[in-house]
Amino acid sequence: MKTFLPKDHLNQRNWHIVDADGMVLGRLARTVANVLRGKNKPTFTPHLDCGDFVVIVNAEKVRLTGKKEVGKIYHTYSGWRGGEKITPANKLREKHPEKMIERAVKGMLPKGRLGSKLYTKLNVYKGAAHPHAAQNPAPLEIKD
Repeated sequence: MKTFLPKDHLNQRNWHIVDADGMVLGRLARTVANVLRGKNKPTFTPHLDCGDFVVIVNAEKVRLTGKKEVGKIYHTYSGWRGGEKITPANKLREKHPEKMIERAVKGMLPKGRLGSKLYTKLNVYKGAAHPHAAQNPAPLEIKD
């Protein structure tokens, strides 16, 4: 018996939409990363892109537990000496709330070329409006 490998051009990609209003950031990112990888499908293969597209709306209303709103710190580094920037979660939420979700999901994806390809299927938006209505995204249920 041969091992079944799904063909990339035959893979049916669906679109899902998630409303992040009141959801915990880590639990949301875990479920979205699994859908991007295709772990919810019976044809999941670890080294192939079998996942679906995900649209996340209301990114500014995502919830952080405990004292993470002021205690969680995001680091960026420019590569120059003294070029490290430290941003607390509450300041990042004010300026770019979609980056909180993007960074959480990206950290849960595989590293390398496959992870970069999977990351392109994630779309995060600040408000409730999004330009993907033509794809008819189905609501994705997040279980806590």
